[in-house]
Amino acid sequence: MSLTAILSLVAIVLVAVASAVIGSVAHRTRLTSDFLVASRSVPSRLNAGAISGEYLSAASFLGIAGLILVQGVDALWYAVGYTAGYLFLLLFVAAPLRRSGAYTVPDFADARLASPVLRKVCTAVVIVICWLYLLPQLQGAGLTVGIVTGLPDWIGSGAAGVIVVATVALGGMRSVTFVQAFQYWFKLTALAVPAVIGLAVWLGDGHTFARDEPPEFREPTTVSVGTPVTLEARLAVDVVARGTVDGQAVDGPLRWVAGSTHEVTAGTELRFAAGDPVPVTRGAPTDDESWLRPFTGSEQHQLLATYSLILATFLGTMGLPHVLGRFYTNSDGRAARRSAVLVLAMLGGFYLLVTLLGVLSRVYTPQLLVTGRTDAAVLLLPTAILGSGLLGALVGGLVAAGAWAAFLSTASGLLVSLASVVSTDVLPRHGRMTRRFPLATVLAGVPPTVVALVPTGLNFAEAVALVFAVAASTFCPLLVLGIWWRGLTDVGAIAGVVVGGVVSAGAVVAALAGADVSGLGTSAGWIGVLLYRPAIVSVPLAFATMALVSNFTRARRPADAGQVLLRLHAPERLGLMRDRLDDRA
Repeated sequence: MSLTAILSLVAIVLVAVASAVIGSVAHRTRLTSDFLVASRSVPSRLNAGAISGEYLSAASFLGIAGLILVQGVDALWYAVGYTAGYLFLLLFVAAPLRRSGAYTVPDFADARLASPVLRKVCTAVVIVICWLYLLPQLQGAGLTVGIVTGLPDWIGSGAAGVIVVATVALGGMRSVTFVQAFQYWFKLTALAVPAVIGLAVWLGDGHTFARDEPPEFREPTTVSVGTPVTLEARLAVDVVARGTVDGQAVDGPLRWVAGSTHEVTAGTELRFAAGDPVPVTRGAPTDDESWLRPFTGSEQHQLLATYSLILATFLGTMGLPHVLGRFYTNSDGRAARRSAVLVLAMLGGFYLLVTLLGVLSRVYTPQLLVTGRTDAAVLLLPTAILGSGLLGALVGGLVAAGAWAAFLSTASGLLVSLASVVSTDVLPRHGRMTRRFPLATVLAGVPPTVVALVPTGLNFAEAVALVFAVAASTFCPLLVLGIWWRGLTDVGAIAGVVVGGVVSAGAVVAALAGADVSGLGTSAGWIGVLLYRPAIVSVPLAFATMALVSNFTRARRPADAGQVLLRLHAPERLGLMRDRLDDRA
């Protein structure tokens, strides 16, 4: 095992141990509210750090930089959307949600519309969203361990699942809050160090992207293709191949002419000389100049896909259970708004660093454009810039540990939200919460851990974007209309959540089942784009269904709708807010 692998593995273990120690020091869970909402006493700054810690997931730490490496400026919409989503959350949801007195999203739905059926539907949606979101976190942990140590990916995925389940089961929301705040600042540092070093080296190299040429291999490079890819050669290139290319077995030199496209199967080995132009995966910008301009790839209907992505990321944040659960932990609505404002600043700083690392990856890890495994860009960048010596190994270990902090933090927040719903809405509500919550955590955490052992082939940022589409199509309409429209009925809410959930989740299933989902836009036209980016259809459809069915069922409007809305919007000092659950030991 190399020095980089040893130091990375040590760093990963240390960050896991540090998280466990911090969680145990903060452990104090005697009441229901301790487990579910940390007794609603988390200060704004600490809560902002915890929110940022759990929100910045595998998609943010690894996925966005990888997408920028391939797509260029088109990929910036991910970072913009994930950040802007908090602005919408701040404007429309944060304070009223805190004043609802609820502990979970199903509890809010019950408080607003008093419908047991709606509560069950919301419970099912929480489980689907959290499981889909947990999957890329655990697989990201496996990818990190596999890249830096050479061990099988499933070992890292399984270890991460066990650690997260144990942490949440023992401490609940209170312990997780302190752990996530620590993990935010740690992973920010893990990005800042290689970003600053890499920027200094890059400026010294004098490299420019304002050129009509593809990136180049900086040294002789051997690429092992792990999954089938279709490569486009912008310029002619000589490659030594061993494996299967264009359906034929090869073991020797090949000449790829300019503008050609080639199918490369898994297990094929490609060797390039220093200075050779880098072939890129199909649909991506083939030269640096077009990489800097929007909509220059060869995929069809890129504008439609971008608008749908914007809608999903801008509105999806309002529907993420683990994000919403954080605003239940503030002391009042004003503190919830203050937390959201701080989060905007913290997310902005983080995504600036991720963007810079994506740009640097285009220069120093161009081989990932060939393999398609662009999620590894941030992990490989330190040694690509600094070499495999002690300094490169130290920075690489820091980045690997930061990546694990990202996975553990987000997975912990998701599992807290999932276990909260399972303990209050799935398990029989008798006995002490100190017994129900750990059992709910195990039941909620085992299935996604098992599924994570099997790779899906989706980029982490793309996988999370699909989850955002489901959240934007279900809980976003429910919260916005439930908070701001008196005319919402239980039947309308159920219809809207079911329609939006079925349409968006159906697209997610089709995407996860596809061998090459990103190619759907080319092979199936706009239908393929909508399967891959369903929000532009599913979100308006959910809002319209909820509004229309509510209008047709006016007689079912709750008699106390006015009082509930007054409670959601009135300042806390008027004393109208009440908790939905009793604090029982």
